[in-house]
Amino acid sequence: MGHEYIRAGDEALSGAYEEPMRLAEYVDRALARPSIASHAPKYLLEAIESMGTRTVVEEGEERERYRFFDDPANDGEHAILGNTAVLNGFVDDLRTIAADRGKRETIIWFDGPTATGKSELKRCLINGLREYSKTEAGRRYTVEWNVASATEDRGLSYGGGTDREDDWYESPVQTHPLSVFPAEVRASILADLNEGNHVPISVDADLDPFSREAYEHLEERYRRDGGTALFSSITDPRHLRVKNYVVDVGRGIGVLHSEDDGSPKERLVGSWMPGMLRELDSRGRKNPQAFSYDGVLSQGNGLLTVVEDAAQHADLLRKLLNVPDEGRVKLDKGIGMDIDTQLLIISNPDLDVELDKYADRNGRDPLKALKRRLDKHEFGYLTTLSLEAELVRRELTSETAVWEAEGYADLDARVREGVTLSVRGSDGRVVDRELAPHSVEAAALYSVVTRLDGEDCPGDRTLVEKALLFDQGYLQEGDERIEAESFDFDGDDGSHGIPVTYTRDIVADLLQTDADRQHPDLPVERVIMPDDILDAMAEGLDDAPVFSRAEAAEYENRLAVVKSHVFDRQEADVLDAVLAEKGVDEETVNEYVEHVFAWANDEQVATDRGAVDPDPLLLKVFETEHLGRFDEGAYDGATPTAPVVAFRNEKVITAINRYAWENRDEDFAIENVDVAEIPVIRAVLDAHDWSDVQRLFEEFDPTQWADPPSGTETARVKDRTLAALRERGYTPESAELTSRKVMREVSYRWD
Repeated sequence: MGHEYIRAGDEALSGAYEEPMRLAEYVDRALARPSIASHAPKYLLEAIESMGTRTVVEEGEERERYRFFDDPANDGEHAILGNTAVLNGFVDDLRTIAADRGKRETIIWFDGPTATGKSELKRCLINGLREYSKTEAGRRYTVEWNVASATEDRGLSYGGGTDREDDWYESPVQTHPLSVFPAEVRASILADLNEGNHVPISVDADLDPFSREAYEHLEERYRRDGGTALFSSITDPRHLRVKNYVVDVGRGIGVLHSEDDGSPKERLVGSWMPGMLRELDSRGRKNPQAFSYDGVLSQGNGLLTVVEDAAQHADLLRKLLNVPDEGRVKLDKGIGMDIDTQLLIISNPDLDVELDKYADRNGRDPLKALKRRLDKHEFGYLTTLSLEAELVRRELTSETAVWEAEGYADLDARVREGVTLSVRGSDGRVVDRELAPHSVEAAALYSVVTRLDGEDCPGDRTLVEKALLFDQGYLQEGDERIEAESFDFDGDDGSHGIPVTYTRDIVADLLQTDADRQHPDLPVERVIMPDDILDAMAEGLDDAPVFSRAEAAEYENRLAVVKSHVFDRQEADVLDAVLAEKGVDEETVNEYVEHVFAWANDEQVATDRGAVDPDPLLLKVFETEHLGRFDEGAYDGATPTAPVVAFRNEKVITAINRYAWENRDEDFAIENVDVAEIPVIRAVLDAHDWSDVQRLFEEFDPTQWADPPSGTETARVKDRTLAALRERGYTPESAELTSRKVMREVSYRWD
């Protein structure tokens, strides 16, 4: 087994690294595959686009999302959930910058409150760029030098070495291989590379000081020898070779953390090393070999520079102004270095305060130039229920895979799911604790509702309805499907509210203590119910330092509507389970849909016996008995009257046609229609109520549910109901508790 892992490691490395090549070989390869020579913003854009897109619904709108931001290279561990519109704006900016159509001087700025995904963005970029650089299209190259073979004097090095390979030294700032060429030759190469290229490659940077030292050393040596083919001699494979590198922090990606210190020069480009200066400064000048090149711009040269928690480095931001447009920094007064990097800063809202210090000075604001160059992209809290539910689960479990659902029904099923977690108690024992179905949903929905602006919510709509509209893109009310376009939401959604870290900590505390409930046979004290989480979240608001008193009061006022919705969800589960054996099977529903479609189009239905006319009696029975939509008076024998005809055409056929239109690129056939995609059918079939229970189970008594007498109809219904709930993802414990809660409420209104 161990040998297999070693072999897998060999394969991983062999796929990432290549043998060094000649400069001419690199040029030939770049002409064949120009992407390997891309400059920084173009390379970043290509990496993001390389993974394609997928369709999502956020804030009620359908959007195309770049899969790159799902962190597929790391199994989704640092995926950025939501904020798709913000990320798309970032990619649009990159496209403009890469093509040099404007915004060249801008510094991209990601702002937003804590726990909105900004740190995940940094990790996602690192992961995605690292993996892209291992692909054929994403190979990244730099140069390394060997001057020892040209002289018996001390070679270009940071230390001694006798082995031939020890005399090779890589550019410490990932200098671009084309920067070796004289400017006019480089321009000719780029012209050939960019022929027919919509976003042209731009390589304006000259050799870095370290490489320039090697180049000039070799040039001087061969000039003294009277050589005529100077460039060929300098770039001879004995002295220069092109090698690929895997992009990572310190190699093409520079990250300045909040805790990093030092002078501005040290943080930006690096520092001189006194020991090396004494050893190398024999000619009365500073030798670039004695520079550390460990600053953020040096490490990020060639690709990406990230300033994390930018408010902690506000003093550097003004010094970065010249980098995007001039592309140059200085190691020292006399030694400059060209930089090709995409600047990106990340901050909490405290940077806004720092930048607005002098705003009242109007035209004399010393930070005006900086603010003009910062291109702001603002992350917000998630306002999409399913995304928040996914985030809550990620915070509580080891799950990292990004949810990609087949339709909203699949997504909804994941949102409602329960979770079982192993928890170590104070006595050292490990026990399983359960978050009952709808618990994660409840926590996520309450969080989302606190983040929504209530000012633009129509008077007859609740914030829960707004949250559902944002999640699925429509509201289903009986037969009616109300699309998101019918509403005009322009409020300040996602700028404030309960962060996921607060929710996580509340649930973590609940997991450590048993609930105050008992059952003679089941360990129900280990189950956390939706109301347990909602009550704990509301009770903790006043003491949480992250909320003002006004926010805490406002969020408490939004609790009741969430509790009501969650109860409705639990009630629907229990009611479906009670009536599980009385439901309509999918085959019967499909048969009705096929026959009504054939009836409307004057066609026949394909059966095992051949094509037959649609059966009017089958349609009537389904509409009267299963749908409960009409009675005998709505038909003349089996012939439908006008109301039935209108129902079939306006509700069922319209829904089928909409489904056919949405799937027009596929081979559409009515027998392939998923009835769950036809809202009117699904809504009516799911529209059970307690009058159905009363009608079907005349002796049923919900007041006896907690401990029904044996042999009674209530006992038999309970046994079947609990079994049906377990088939729907409940454990015996959560099925017992949820059904008790629902029946307790139902008994109050039982006739």
